[in-house]
Parts: sequence; C-alpha cells; structure tokens
Amino acid sequence: MIRVALAEPVRVLPRGDGLAYEPKFDGHRLVVHRTLTDVVLQARSGRNVTSAFPDLAAAARVLPAETTLDGEVVVWHAGRTDFALVQRRAAATAARAAVLAQTLPASYAAFDVLSLAGLDLRSRPYERRRSLLVDLLLPLGPPLQPVPMTTDPELAATWYETLPASGIEGLVIKRLDQPYPAGRRGWQKLRHTDTRDAAAIGWTGPARRPAALVLVLPGDDTPVVSSPLSAALRAEFAEAAGRAGAAGTGGTVTAIGVGEVPYRLLDPPLTVEVRHSTARHPPPEVLRFRGDPV
Repeated sequence: MIRVALAEPVRVLPRGDGLAYEPKFDGHRLVVHRTLTDVVLQARSGRNVTSAFPDLAAAARVLPAETTLDGEVVVWHAGRTDFALVQRRAAATAARAAVLAQTLPASYAAFDVLSLAGLDLRSRPYERRRSLLVDLLLPLGPPLQPVPMTTDPELAATWYETLPASGIEGLVIKRLDQPYPAGRRGWQKLRHTDTRDAAAIGWTGPARRPAALVLVLPGDDTPVVSSPLSAALRAEFAEAAGRAGAAGTGGTVTAIGVGEVPYRLLDPPLTVEVRHSTARHPPPEVLRFRGDPV
C-alpha cells in the first residue's frame, strides 16, 4: 500500500518564495502503479480499484515498468469535472465499468511521480519530481496528464477565482524543495467549499441501501443525520459497512424534516468528507468516504 501525501486546509492564499500552486481537481484520489507485468490502481484508502477504471489501467500500461503516479481521477461532462460521475465510475461492478469506460471516460490529473522505472523519487524535492512528471506524461497525452502548476501567486489567485466554473475546487500549495510527505499533511489546500472530515457512526435504513448516515461533526458530540445519500455513495457504503461491521442498534436520532428515526451503529466508525453551511441547517452533505476508520 502506498501512503499518500495529505494537505492541511488554509483560509488564505499562502505567498512567499519557493512555493508552487496547483489547481485542486474534484475527483477521487488515485495512485497509479505500473508493475513489471501489469497496472494496479489504488484508492486513498489502499483499496484496489483497478476493475472500476479499465480505461485508465489500459492507458497506464505504456508507462515504464515500476513507475508510480499520484493524482486524481476525474470525469469531464459539459466542459467541467463532475464528481457525481466519478462516484458512479468508482462504484461500478467490473462488468458495468467496461460500459461506463466508453460512455463516461475517465481522465487522470497527475500531480506527482513517486517512482520512475524502479527509482524511488519520494526523497527528491518537489521541483525535481515535477520536472520528471511533465517529461514523462506530456508526450503521452490524455487521459494521463500532469496538472497545471505555477510559482506565480498572482496567477494562482486568478486560477482560484476563475477555475471553479470548470469544476476546480481550489488550490494545493507545495514547497519546491519539499520531499514527498507520505502519510502526512505536508501540503496546504485552499478550497472554495466549506468541507471537513466527520465520523460516520451509523446509518439509517437497510445496510444494503442506506438512506443517510449518522454523523458526529468536529466540535459537536451530538449525532446528526446527513442529507440523503446518492446511489453511488449507497453502493460504496454497503461495501465499507461490510468491512467495518455493525455494532447493533444505536437508538434514535433527529432527522431534519422527518423527526426521530432509528439507526444502526458502525464499529469502528468511518471517516467521511462532508459539506455544510452550519452544523445542522441544512443537514451535512456526504461527499465521499475517506476509507479509513476513525
């Protein structure tokens, strides 16, 4: 399992010498590993998702053996990235994935190269890794592409203001002299949306088709019910709940507009990313599963 680098949220655009800025694509984190004989696609959680993205796996077979990339898988629709379509791709069965690869082709926005032809690059500075990434991917073209990058904070600020119309959700800021911070929040991210991680302690409805998740938000110990889950998230939850396991009935919790509803407990709780304007009104919207227990 490759431990991926993480980013710490910031509220203002960092400025200073030695910083690089990249657009933050709204997709699913994906590590692409070209082995000696095949391609393995790894989600942030460490799960093997190769079967869900056969188009990207096929494209990655042209990479040098023992090469590893870090990036985001996205799906473009109507001139912008569509996160719901990425979720649909990620939740597909192997048979369905082959069809969706034709109708909803995936693109890979690569922002780092961790190894190249068997050489581990994670200790090299980002500036060097970036140069190697561009040299590797530019001759290949889509669907494997390096994300844009600039060292100009004014251009980065322009990206931040103008690119959301294309589905870009913010910026990632890195130091040019920085090694790859595997498993650590060594990067920074500036986002337009008010998102945060929460603990999913349970769910309402049947396990195979949950209606919503029961969440504990940071700084608030009172459980709240999320907005209804999308079909893709319901499918992903069924798999995640199967790995975590149920811990019995959790009692009841208040759902906005519904009242008291029963829910089942998860053991251990799962980490999810949610979007919300306040803690309870409207209810938090679950964006994605982080894959790691709380």
